[in-house]
Amino acid sequence: VQLQASGGGLVQAGGSLRLSCAHSGRTFSTADMGWFRQAPGKEREFVAAINWRGSTTWYSDSVKDRFNISRDNAKNTVYLLMGSLKPEDTAAYYCARRGKIADIKEPSSYNYWGQGTQVTVSP
Repeated sequence: VQLQASGGGLVQAGGSLRLSCAHSGRTFSTADMGWFRQAPGKEREFVAAINWRGSTTWYSDSVKDRFNISRDNAKNTVYLLMGSLKPEDTAAYYCARRGKIADIKEPSSYNYWGQGTQVTVSP
């Protein structure tokens, strides 16, 4: 399994970005997927997750009502649409594939990670 995240960039506060994560392999449609982020000097934190069918989503309190996670199982891709961006959203964003039946918000529940894509929000 390989995960390739893309779509990051520089955006002004209040703007939007859509991140994509392409999953190689034929098992994408059976896997829960998540997005995490990590700012310099901080621990990696949960952002959003979606179950394998796309019927259930989870969000951190800090992004709820601003971000939307979705997936297209035909394209083996998971998306993160980020709106009303704030400078505190600046971080490297990572997509991940869940490998354990454990807390979906914990990084330790995921066994495959993408390389990260940088999002920078200017004031």
